[in-house]
Amino acid sequence: MNSTLAPSAPESATSAPQPDAALIEALNRLLLPLARLCLANGVTFATAEEIFKQAFVSEADALQPGAPNHGAVSRISIATGLNRREVTRLTQSKTVSRTTKPPVASEVFARWTTNSALRDQNGVPCALKRQGPSPSFEALSQSITRDVHPRSVLDELVRLGLVRHDEESDSVTLLRSDFIPSSDSRQMLGFLGDNVGDHLGAAVENVICDGHQHFEQAVFGDELSAESVETLRPLVTAHWQALRNAMVPAITDLIEADRSAGRVADQRVRIGLYTFAEAATKAEQAKISSGRNKIKIQTKGR
Repeated sequence: MNSTLAPSAPESATSAPQPDAALIEALNRLLLPLARLCLANGVTFATAEEIFKQAFVSEADALQPGAPNHGAVSRISIATGLNRREVTRLTQSKTVSRTTKPPVASEVFARWTTNSALRDQNGVPCALKRQGPSPSFEALSQSITRDVHPRSVLDELVRLGLVRHDEESDSVTLLRSDFIPSSDSRQMLGFLGDNVGDHLGAAVENVICDGHQHFEQAVFGDELSAESVETLRPLVTAHWQALRNAMVPAITDLIEADRSAGRVADQRVRIGLYTFAEAATKAEQAKISSGRNKIKIQTKGR
């Protein structure tokens, strides 16, 4: 389509087909936590709107990768409902990468907690001498990358409160079993964007396609006390640790196998587990009292 023949503004919203009620309800559920995140961090609606516009334009452009560039503005305008001038402005602005590479510190942490050679007979990660041949923190760090000095990685893990460096014995000890750098809001927000972004991407693709693109399953239960919810935490943590300890070495071995076989390594994968619990709303409590819920297994994907 020639952009000079396209209208300068899209069809009015009043004549456009209205979204399905179920879609509106789903969008509302998705946007409420995003609104809470914005408000908690002083992000105004105008800023959030600009981000949302940019996302609309980027996704509309990505949906037609083989289309010619000369009609891109018109195609994006028709798909998004934004006028061509706005689309042009947004396409010329700098966009942010969809995902970020995991920080070296998190990769070193993951290798340390899952490599059987670095754990004792009880499965607990061993303390490591700082320097020297394996097993040492220096060798561990260099097994991940030689682009960052092991001392810099150590300093970062110490700063995040994840390890302790005993200067007298010059050894390094893990202080936590999970990489949750609560003292670093930037990394926490990075994990939020990457983890939730991929989870949402998987769920959306399952809905748009045939429902079997990505593994996505959940168990939902109500009629629980706050005390009962707390008793589930150790069970979930144990299952996550077992999953992580199995998956990290498996993925590492597959990366090495692909490299040895000379395969095109253009794929990425994210495997996660999450829990959420809160007090039920009045509407949800009404459903509980009528016996409509209780336990439900939600499955999507393979």
